[in-house]
Amino acid sequence: MKLYLVQHAKAMPKAEDAERPLSSEGHAEAERIVRFLRPLDLKIDQLWHSDKLRAEQTAAVYADALRVANGPVARMGLAPNDNVAPLRDELANATGDIMIVGHMPFVSRLTTLLLTGSESPPVVAFANAGVLSLGRTEDNRWQLAWIVTPELLPE
Repeated sequence: MKLYLVQHAKAMPKAEDAERPLSSEGHAEAERIVRFLRPLDLKIDQLWHSDKLRAEQTAAVYADALRVANGPVARMGLAPNDNVAPLRDELANATGDIMIVGHMPFVSRLTTLLLTGSESPPVVAFANAGVLSLGRTEDNRWQLAWIVTPELLPE
């Protein structure tokens, strides 16, 4: 099983729009990432996102460009400060490849918990619109496969 964790793309400041939709820069960075990912021919069985607009819009960009078997689905328990342990437990028995579009510090705490068994200190520096790939081994351990961020890619 592969798990892809995405920090939502850059959003508008709350002072400009309380709903915090993606900014034009955020949308462009997400598009740049998916152009890079498309040739990898990733197969994503499920794409989950939080119920916040910025995560939903980021998930839509990824779903439109990648092979997602089941369209993006809003899930409870993926908000910035939600408890990551229930999701860790669910992922231990999950099948198929999953992409989760979420927020800081949630994605950082989940990644750290999966890789180290503890939620802190953080072990990965996430970036808006960036994607981290983890693989679950046969003995149910998680390993970092790769990470790509907009800063690594040409404009």
